[in-house]
Amino acid sequence: MTAVGLDWLRVRAIARRHAFVLRRSPHRLFDVTIWPLVDTLLFGSLAVFVSRRGGNGSVAFGYLLSGIVLWHVVYQSQIAVSTGFLEETWSRNLLNLMVTPLREVEYVAGVALFGMVKLAMGVGVVALGAEILFAFDLTRLGWQVLPVAVVLLAVGWVIALFVIGLVLRFGSGAEALAWGILFLVMPLSGVFYPVAALPAVARPIALALPTTHAFAAERAVVDGHGMRWGELGLAGLTTVVMAAAGLVFLAWMLATFRRRGYITRYS
Repeated sequence: MTAVGLDWLRVRAIARRHAFVLRRSPHRLFDVTIWPLVDTLLFGSLAVFVSRRGGNGSVAFGYLLSGIVLWHVVYQSQIAVSTGFLEETWSRNLLNLMVTPLREVEYVAGVALFGMVKLAMGVGVVALGAEILFAFDLTRLGWQVLPVAVVLLAVGWVIALFVIGLVLRFGSGAEALAWGILFLVMPLSGVFYPVAALPAVARPIALALPTTHAFAAERAVVDGHGMRWGELGLAGLTTVVMAAAGLVFLAWMLATFRRRGYITRYS
């Protein structure tokens, strides 16, 4: 037991439970192997095409490939936690968990711990694919991409909290949000382009997202201007605000879930 009340035996047990599921169901590796390779091939080929058109093609090449590698930090962290919870609903195991001494924070910590393994696999596949297929080495940007990756990792986890809350409230029909919400966040985040390229009506929404500022800081590094610490700080601040809202929302949905007896949907 730690100072924050986590029982690490339970946390590790949850992580091992999901590791066993993955080992017995290798088709679940699609999200961390095939999908990252498809993204690398798609955006890498687009980057090569743009770079051969001349002009600022080399800049666009860096934007596209560094963007897709770092986007998978958000994607993999969010999907790992969201689908980890959905696994309990698919297997009708949610009731079993709720009658054990396991605390909610321990469950989320266990899923996130195992999710780090999937994150390493997915991002590793994208980075390796970019290196082998397009000779793009993300490490050439230096250590400055690490704080950007940390912020994006946290954002992925926070989005997962909202998804879990919606699934608790609306049932398994809301599970499409585990994938769909990322396709809404991605274009608004300016993963491959500055916010100025977005339609005027979408810019205020984009500026409220931490991912937008994180990718702006990353593009400055790609341009050779160094880290824009103001943008990164703003990304961190908005992530903290978003995390607080996510925790409040999840606690609210969990209380509603228990009070209204929505557990019967999964038993």
